[in-house]
Formats: sequence, structure tokens, C-alpha cells
Amino acid sequence: MDCHKATFTGNIFTMKTPEINFFSRRNFLKSLVAIGAVYELSPSITTCAGTVEERIKLNGPGTNYVPVINAAFVRRKGDYGILWPGAIYDGKKALENYTADIQNAAKELGIKINLRKEPIFSLAEAEEWIETSKREKVDGLLVVLLDRQQHAWPTAGKAADSGIPSVIFSPIGTSFTTNTEPVAVKEGVYISSSMDFSEAKSALKMIKAGAKLREMRFIVIRGAKRYDTELPHFGTKLRVIPAADFIEEYNRTADSRELLAIAGEYMRKARKIHDATKQDVINGIKSYTVAKNILKREEGDGITMDCLGALGNTKISLPCIAWSKMNDVGIPAACEADLGACVTHAIVQYLFDRPGFQQDPVPETIRDCLIGAHCSCPTRLSGFDKKPEPFDIMHHHGNRDAVPRTYWKKGQRITIADVILPPNQQQAKTTEQKYPLMYISTGTVVDNVPVPPAGGCVVSVMVKLDTKPDLLKYPGFHQIFFYGDFKKELTGFCKLFRINPLVV
Repeated sequence: MDCHKATFTGNIFTMKTPEINFFSRRNFLKSLVAIGAVYELSPSITTCAGTVEERIKLNGPGTNYVPVINAAFVRRKGDYGILWPGAIYDGKKALENYTADIQNAAKELGIKINLRKEPIFSLAEAEEWIETSKREKVDGLLVVLLDRQQHAWPTAGKAADSGIPSVIFSPIGTSFTTNTEPVAVKEGVYISSSMDFSEAKSALKMIKAGAKLREMRFIVIRGAKRYDTELPHFGTKLRVIPAADFIEEYNRTADSRELLAIAGEYMRKARKIHDATKQDVINGIKSYTVAKNILKREEGDGITMDCLGALGNTKISLPCIAWSKMNDVGIPAACEADLGACVTHAIVQYLFDRPGFQQDPVPETIRDCLIGAHCSCPTRLSGFDKKPEPFDIMHHHGNRDAVPRTYWKKGQRITIADVILPPNQQQAKTTEQKYPLMYISTGTVVDNVPVPPAGGCVVSVMVKLDTKPDLLKYPGFHQIFFYGDFKKELTGFCKLFRINPLVV
């Protein structure tokens, strides 16, 4: 990684490349020392030659949970003969190859897969295996069909009807559309019809994501009361703590060496710094430190806060940088205590190993685009282990605190997701009311709107959607923007977990 130099021009702090010697490395380090960012640090913090590593060791229930999936092959005994998949099919070799695929998937995904020693040879065996799986309360089923005849597809149908999220893998030769259609219309099932196991593996990751989502605990900072509850349908745990807890923790948190080093590193990596001061950055990173401490103490896996309600009338830094950094290191952090956004953040991170950008939707009617605007955008948009996108540091749209303005790649394909939580179950009269909804869109980044001269949140990314919805009526709010085209994967996840996908 290159070490950047720095120079001031008016009220803009600009990061320059090493070749332009406006400001020597010695003087640059002196400027960091001035804010206490000393680079003689603990083993987890490196100097300008590397990066500051913030190892957050979560001990929440979702982090520690290992999803369990029961898996079985299905075929008839004896030779295939002339019946499909036919005598030409090497069922023994297929079993060996797909066994290896299943074992590799379990290892790569960090899940436990209990593979039945013998294939299921009858419908009675299938029923017994499914009932055992129900008693064991496994997180999912994997049915690998090595046959199209007799009990093969009836077994797939019973798995789909079990109430357990089920993946049906049907290698070519083991199904016609007449077999797949009756099962595909059922809820809670994902069918992969291919010789390639990768799609089935992706579906297993969906089961993992759903299980983690169910087990995880979000710390919700709002109000004046403390209590535990959970979200209907998803089962996600919520620990609500008073906003005063955050304020008290912030006021007693010292400017530690680590905190100052993180702030210094953040400033060094910024492309430019507009108006925001060094102290603004330190204050923002202090909110990050406070959030880390609260997550550890409260055994949380994710965090959200009624930020404006709790901190808007105080001098405490709003957690915009804090939430940006939390999402960059793989911890779901949602703005404004929005529980639907909490769920969507977690789904995106568990499924796609990258952070999402929670935003406020704005129509652009001349260019026929949707703008996503907010002040807490992550930087590692391509993935937690990928190079961050360029960013500036500037004031929040309220002309206070330091926030990151991340620059999105023009031409980048993105997906938009927004989970709408269900209303009171007793009042639900239709499927759309009974189950959560997920609005899904895909599109392409066309611009980063400059703010100012535009008003509003400092990150304002403009997207041309693939569909042509009425942008003045674009549904939802606080939708999550994230890199990649994942409409198919999200709709598959929705089907497995009884969420209504609405592509807009």
C-alpha cells in the first residue's frame, strides 16, 4: 500500500501521492502525533506500511452459531436399466463426486452437514428421515436426486412440505419440467437442476444466512428502557438498551492510542478532507469504539441506533463513520433504529460477503434515475477483504461531525434490497400481509452527485434501474444498495424463507 502525503488548500485537506513532495513524511507523521495518533502501536495496529486492523471479536449468539443441515441421496436399488436416468448413467460415480462437493461446501461455508450413509431407497425411508430431521430441529435439508423414478420426486415434495428450508439438487437426467413444476410452486424450497453443484452450494449458503439471521442479536439503542424481544417471522433477537447508555459510555471513553491511530489512519486514506477537523474524526471514531464496547458487553452481532433522536441535540458525534466502519468489517450496523434495514443489512452481509449502503431514495426525473442518499456509506463495497473505494471526509448534511463520502464506481452493477416487516399477524388477511416483503431492483451506477452544490446527504449515488418504475413512487425507504447483480439469489432466498419478493 502506498503512503500518501498531505497538504492543506484553504479548508480542504488533500491527500497527494508520494511523488508530489508538498509535505514530507516526517511532517505528516508529526501532524498525526499532534492528535495523538502515534504509530508505536499494539500488534494489531501497523504503521503507514500497512493498515490499521480493528479486530472485533463478537460473542453474540449468531456469531457463535453453526448451522446444521441434514443431507441424503435418493435413488432406487439395483440397476437403472432403460428408465431415466438410464443405464448409461454412472450413479456410483455421481454419488462419489457429489459427496465430495457436499463435504467441500460444508468446510467452505462453515456449516455442519450430516450426510446419510446410505441413499434413501423408498418413500418410507424418506418419511422417516424427514421426521427425524424435524425432531432434531435442523436448519435445512439437502436432497440430492440420483434418480427420476419411483419415490425420487415424491421425496423431494415431502421435503418441501416439511416446513424445513429444503434444497433439491437434480443433476441433468433426473428430472423433466413435469417433475420440477409441482415442487417448484411450494414454499420453503430451492431447486437446482444442473450438473454443476455450485448453485446448490449457493442455496446452502442461503440456509446458513437464514439460520444466522434467526440466531443473531441486534443491539437497538433507543428510548429509556431496557428489554429483550425478537422479530416475528425471522426470529432475530433484539436487545433494546437506553440511549443514555451510549452517551454515558461515550463521555467516559478516553482518546486511547488505538482510537487515535484509527482516526489517523482514516484521515491518511481519505482522498480529501472538506471542512471536517481532526477532532471531528477523532470524535467519530470514539463513537465506533463505544459501539464496539457495547457489542461486546451486550453480546451483540449487529447494532442500530435512534441516532438523531438520541444524539441530535448533543455534541456527541453521530455514528456515521462508526456505522460505515462497522459495515466495512462485517458487522451489520443500521441507521435510525430501522429494524427492516437491520434485517436487510444482515441478509446482504451473510449472503454476499460485502456491506450494503442504507440510503434515502431520491428521484432524478430528467435522467430517469434513482439516487440513494445518506451519510454512513461503507467503503469496502466490493467485499470485506477487497480494496476500499476512494472516499473523502466531510461534514454530515447537518454541517456537523465527520462522515465518509464514498465514490461508487461508474458502470458498476448493483442490487437494491429492502425488507418490509410484516404487520400484526392477527390483522393479516393476505399472503402479502402475512409474510415480510422484499423489494428488489437491479441497475447500474451512472454518477456520484456532488454535495454541495446539491443538498442532502453527502453520499448521493445515482443509479439507472433495469426496469422503468415510476421513480416518484419508488417503494420502500432505507433500501440497501450493494455491489453486484444478485436478483436471482435474493428471490431464491425469499422463496426458502417465505418472504414475498417484489421486483421493481
